[in-house]
Amino acid sequence: MKNKKGHYKLKRSLGLLELSLYGIGIILGAGIYALIGVGAGIAGNALWISFVVAAMIAAFTGLSYAELSSIYPKEAAEYNYTKNAFNRKYLSFSVGWLMVVASVVAAVTVAFGFAGYFTHMFGGNVTIVAAALVLVLSAINYIGIKESSAFNIVSTIIESAGLLIVIFVGLLFFGSNGVSVDLFETPGSAGIPAILSATALIFFAYLGFEDIVNVSEETKNAKKIVPKALLIAIVVSTVLYILVALSAVNILGWERLAASKAPLTEAVSSVIPNSDFMFSLIALFATANTALILLIVGSRILYGMSSDRSMPEMFSVIGKRGTPYFSVAAVALASMAVTSVGNIKAVASITDITLFIIYFAVNASLIALRYKQPNAKRTFRTPLNIGKFPVLAFLGLLSSLFMLFYFEKDLIVIEIALILAGFVLYKAFGKKQ
Repeated sequence: MKNKKGHYKLKRSLGLLELSLYGIGIILGAGIYALIGVGAGIAGNALWISFVVAAMIAAFTGLSYAELSSIYPKEAAEYNYTKNAFNRKYLSFSVGWLMVVASVVAAVTVAFGFAGYFTHMFGGNVTIVAAALVLVLSAINYIGIKESSAFNIVSTIIESAGLLIVIFVGLLFFGSNGVSVDLFETPGSAGIPAILSATALIFFAYLGFEDIVNVSEETKNAKKIVPKALLIAIVVSTVLYILVALSAVNILGWERLAASKAPLTEAVSSVIPNSDFMFSLIALFATANTALILLIVGSRILYGMSSDRSMPEMFSVIGKRGTPYFSVAAVALASMAVTSVGNIKAVASITDITLFIIYFAVNASLIALRYKQPNAKRTFRTPLNIGKFPVLAFLGLLSSLFMLFYFEKDLIVIEIALILAGFVLYKAFGKKQ
């Protein structure tokens, strides 16, 4: 599609159903399949409470995204929020830069998850498979958002069906062995600290709700559809996660879940024999789907920053397919380079740290804009306000800051290094804005 000047621009092709499935698809990705066992080892049978806490944190910030997206329905959302709220070029540039970093690192994390399942089934080298996946998905990203959305819808249906099977099996198994499961049991009676520690880890399973707003310019009637789709994605994912956690601990108990490399597969196969291969295929779809959406988001953020002249102009060039092909290529190359690291746990943690910092900035932006632009047209407004002050945004700000204390110091140092790298880029490109 071309604009009045004859330049290609992004197509508005996504409706409420497609965008909701888009959000559900990225949330229901690799996290729930890969991390539920590790989380059970920390929180025990009370893992479901960790999902509830994580959902509350996601909801606080999700509501802020919903209101902000109704004011600024543009690509590079977080970048635009902080720019309008604080008018500090380096701050907004840093947020945009960290979103690109988070998308790349998270895409690599789930690409390794895909590679693990793939090599378990067919053999091969994990790093090579992960890099090959990034290359293939980047080609899909280049083809166009509508085609990417079609792939996402199919994958979302498949991976959601896998979780529904776990829930169904859990309901059938409930109480059948005559053993009552204490759903509040934690390892060594660790209690609340264990539940919160697990929350910091399994929050990775919620990452993605914020990415819905980054395809606003490709959504029909974005101001109304984006907030609705965002909330639908969080609610649906939360219900599924809680039911899956309850079913899994009911079938296996937290000890067996923690010891398993494929916890959901083992949970189902312990009740339904010979179902291992089926669930491995579902895991492949789940991880591939998540990686695709993260690559899409990373390229669109880079496109948005380039459109605002905070990155080189070539990243905002739109090709005949209606996609920013230089941005797609840059994100693909960066992701393939990161696959050489190979440390999944560290990469996932860096993703979480980066996004908690961004969530802090987003919630702070909403609070600031309530006073700076009180009369801005909003098609959605977060509930629970004291005058102009958004209480839920403040809770989102505090919870995001609080979660940073649950990560190792060396990972925080890496995050600081990434922020400094962004400062170098800002000096080179951002100041020209």
